[in-house]
Amino acid sequence: MRFPSLLFLSLGLTALVVTGCSSVADSEPRGSRTDISIAGEKFLLNGKPTYAGRTWEGVSIEGRLMNSRMVQGVYDDLNPETRSRWTFPDGAPWDAGRNTREFIAAMPEWRRHGLLAFTLNLQGGSPEGYSRLQPWHNSAFTEDGALRPEYLQRTARIIERADELGMVVILGLYYFGQDERLKDEAAVIRGVDAAVDWVLDRGDRNVVIEINNESNVRYDHAILKPDRVHELIARVRDRIRGGRRLLVGTSYGGGRIPDDNVVKVSDFLLVHGNGVSDPARITDMVRKIRALPSWRPMPIVFNEDDHFEFDKPNHNFAAAVKAGASWGFFDYRMKGEGPADGYQSPPVDWGINSPRKKAFFAKLKEITGGL
Repeated sequence: MRFPSLLFLSLGLTALVVTGCSSVADSEPRGSRTDISIAGEKFLLNGKPTYAGRTWEGVSIEGRLMNSRMVQGVYDDLNPETRSRWTFPDGAPWDAGRNTREFIAAMPEWRRHGLLAFTLNLQGGSPEGYSRLQPWHNSAFTEDGALRPEYLQRTARIIERADELGMVVILGLYYFGQDERLKDEAAVIRGVDAAVDWVLDRGDRNVVIEINNESNVRYDHAILKPDRVHELIARVRDRIRGGRRLLVGTSYGGGRIPDDNVVKVSDFLLVHGNGVSDPARITDMVRKIRALPSWRPMPIVFNEDDHFEFDKPNHNFAAAVKAGASWGFFDYRMKGEGPADGYQSPPVDWGINSPRKKAFFAKLKEITGGL
């Protein structure tokens, strides 16, 4: 069943009720079952708040979007000199199709534990977790900003399975260390337009856009940096197909509070908890965001945080939830760990089968109640 948008609002208004493909027309998208929208600070799926009626430790989690960073779901390496790094544990050479198939096979179990969203990125993320040099070539964009069909095929399969499961894809477009694969600013803009038009033309309503991961970290192109990234957010908001548009924002590095120019044009705010070892700082980040001059009611989403300690009385996940924000798990393979560790480190084992993964999903199920 499809619930049409209630309102398509222009920039600057405080009330907001728009869908993942925001609509002024009551038209059915092709094959879409899951429709994400926003009402104030709450996310809605098919017109109803997420985790409706659910509380945890006396705090309502209704309207949250608990998520995990799974950016390598469509990963590939176009550099023949580094491709051999990603050989599978069974000795098979790297196979992007296999990676995506195994990703899709794992999705139902994530959903059963209460995961409603995950972040993909068309330029992935560092396979090492944190890397200053990134010689691998992982980009759905050509140097001119055109989209590579093989990446789109893999992305489409994940979006469609997420749609069937009632899940949301936070689709990131650019990643520092790979954005230089595009030759100039014009190519970056063409890439944004092409990716957004592709989602709109497909009619996917379970997709929201993250322009780039951590806009304040080492981007080559000025339009992807904090002073100007709002231009791309506004550009996405202005792209309408059949009366529909996509919800959009961008993220910042760990502990960074969004800038007013981005807050003013965003539908939701993406922040990161990396480097934030004291849960009290997570609470303070949410407080500071709400105190910004540009603030208006909208969801605050941590979609990357590599601090866990779920067995302790307080941790970043709990602090975010109690402050009124959504939280996202960031898991990469640390030095000396085995192939089952790390959702960001290819070859990825997409199952829930390492101590960190099990601890996160157990806490997620405790907080959300699961499926």
